Amino acid sequence: MRFVCLIYNSADTDGTLTQAETNEIVKAHFQFDEELRSKGILIHADALEGPDRASVLRVRDGTLSATDGPYVETKEHLAGLYVIEATDLAAARRIVARIPCARVGAIELRPVRLLALPQ
Repeated sequence: MRFVCLIYNSADTDGTLTQAETNEIVKAHFQFDEELRSKGILIHADALEGPDRASVLRVRDGTLSATDGPYVETKEHLAGLYVIEATDLAAARRIVARIPCARVGAIELRPVRLLALPQ
């Protein structure tokens, strides 16, 4: 099964970690990524720019509208993601529990929906 792990960081902790703490988490992510990659678990991983670099696009009645970020009024923002392969939800949860940013943020685990074209 394929899962998406959405990493949310608290806006309250942005800027409160020391440079050394930030470097430690980044280094831990690179090590974690390599471990997952070597086991064939990691499909894709990326860090995202902050919400101030985001925009939301919508098409309504054929008209495109765009709203610049930050686009949500929340104390957390989407900071990165992993796409992983795991045998089941329990295995995916064990993997997520080891994502370094889980120590300072939250991880949303969501199964990827397998779609087939209609016949």
